[in-house]
Amino acid sequence: MKTSIYLDHAATTRLHPKALEAMQPFLVGEFGNPSGMYALGRQASRAIDKARNLVAAALGCRSQEVVFTGPGTESINAAIKGVAFAQQFAGLGDHIVTTSIEHHAVLHSCDYLAKFGFETTHVPVDSYGLVDPKDVARSVNERTVLVSVMLANNEVGTVEPVAEIAAAVRDRAKSLRRRIAIHTDAVQGANALDLSVKRLDVDLLSLSAHKFCGPKGAGVLYIKRGTPFLEHMSGGGQERQRRAGTENVAGIAGTAAALREAQAARGEYARHCRELSMRLREGVLKSVPGAKVTGHPDKRLPNNAHFSFEGAESDAMLDALDRLGVAASAGSACTSATWEPSHVLTAMGMPLSRAAGVLRLTCGPENSVDEIDYVISVLPDVVAESRARARPGLSAK
Repeated sequence: MKTSIYLDHAATTRLHPKALEAMQPFLVGEFGNPSGMYALGRQASRAIDKARNLVAAALGCRSQEVVFTGPGTESINAAIKGVAFAQQFAGLGDHIVTTSIEHHAVLHSCDYLAKFGFETTHVPVDSYGLVDPKDVARSVNERTVLVSVMLANNEVGTVEPVAEIAAAVRDRAKSLRRRIAIHTDAVQGANALDLSVKRLDVDLLSLSAHKFCGPKGAGVLYIKRGTPFLEHMSGGGQERQRRAGTENVAGIAGTAAALREAQAARGEYARHCRELSMRLREGVLKSVPGAKVTGHPDKRLPNNAHFSFEGAESDAMLDALDRLGVAASAGSACTSATWEPSHVLTAMGMPLSRAAGVLRLTCGPENSVDEIDYVISVLPDVVAESRARARPGLSAK
């Protein structure tokens, strides 16, 4: 049976019709530069103002605290480097606390800052990928200027206790008589989780539009008023001097419309996707010998089903699924030449014999029970074939 089933919604999502509708005027007729002092320019500027208000409503913040960026990676880079350099230049510290399972946009930003004298502490996680707020607070010291913890993991789907982490860090900072900014990479959370920055108690929050049915290459950065921040995009002074460059008006309009729709529908989204992912997890565990579900059993994104299959290989399983019309991923690509597992799985203590054979299946609103049942029906043979052809050293020991 050749079909077409998309189960990689953690990677990207289909553009929402409302987002496309919001974008279309600025792709054709209303093409003005928002900085222009004429009618076309004012139309574009008003569209950005409207979008900013929509995003602020979704986040529960002031519109002036919303910054439109390029992709989510830029938002994350801006948040981490912007606070770090501002605080370092003020002589207030050069230490960052993050976790061992963050997206590479966070980890590589911290690596970059090491060239300028910054030190980073990577807080460990448990076997479910869950970080302990107490461990984060204990990692804070008299030189700490920023704590960055993701809202939900992009590979295994574990949802982190960001509000509890923020509370623990605030208490620790108070005892040190310091102000420590808190950032969360919320890129995976917009479809199903509450993004209220007051509830989360964060100073910075990053989003990427294409993860919640918005356009690719567009993102959002929330910066709480008064948070130390040094812009890393210099030029015309757009976005209140925080991100220079002519605004992507169509992308901004589409981002705001998509976020509004995602947050309005997150209850129904969670219900539908949880039903499908639970059916998928239960079906695979019953039909595939030696299958295990990765990530927290309860504190996880509702659409995420992440499996490990001892003795199998991710690339072989993905190729086979693709031939069968199923789009999936391993969450993070292994390097086939060296068999390096995902840093997330390594941090969770998963052995190589399992980490080399993982699948991330993430569903969305358009997926159906029939599609899930089809995947359950073909996966036993896919895993068995991969195990039969696996390279030496991946079998159970």
